[in-house]
Amino acid sequence: MPARSGRDSAADEPGTEAAATHMAALVPVTARGEATRRRILDAAEDVFGEMGYYEASVSEITRRAGVAQGTFYIYFHSKRETFIELVEDIGDRLRATTSAAIQDAPNRIEAERLGYAAFFRFVYAHRRIYRIVEDAGRVAPEVAREYYRRISLGYEHGLRAAILAGEIHDTNEEAIGYALMGIAHFLALRWIIWPAEDDTGPEQTPTQPGQMSIPAGAFDAVVAFIARGLAGDRG
Repeated sequence: MPARSGRDSAADEPGTEAAATHMAALVPVTARGEATRRRILDAAEDVFGEMGYYEASVSEITRRAGVAQGTFYIYFHSKRETFIELVEDIGDRLRATTSAAIQDAPNRIEAERLGYAAFFRFVYAHRRIYRIVEDAGRVAPEVAREYYRRISLGYEHGLRAAILAGEIHDTNEEAIGYALMGIAHFLALRWIIWPAEDDTGPEQTPTQPGQMSIPAGAFDAVVAFIARGLAGDRG
């Protein structure tokens, strides 16, 4: 684990744990309060994503969020707590995005196509999440495992339903769920997180212009590959 930066110090924490707990109890359950908390989390996504966990600081998060440090401690006890809540928040938003995209899918194969497209659009709009989740593996491994496990649970549920409906062959839902997650993960790395200079051109036809940068040929090839694998003897 990298050595802690001087920025991750007592200066980033409130005076005492008791004081932090007291302030947290004063969080207003209002739309304004929720908007402030959302602004802090959005700023935290930018800061942790750009600087990494160890170099990030509460002062930089509050500066970008446009709030005082005292306001920050009304909503979060520490930098680490903010980071953990951010990882959970990213997972919640990602799952909500893909679930909404596939809710009207007529079958599992179409659900895979729609879900992958939604995932790539989400990553395109939130490229920094890759660094954040990678850092989570060092800062809070249990949170990183839960991040992926909760995505897997959604996959397992959908795959089991498709098996029972006779749409795909019987299989190990957990293993296939993680395999499908891995495919999406590395495609996003290749074309969204690590784009090459020559990755633009007529083949770059995103599902929605400006929102997804996976080449149409690559996207279609992977969906066809998944369809054949899930169909098994039915293919």
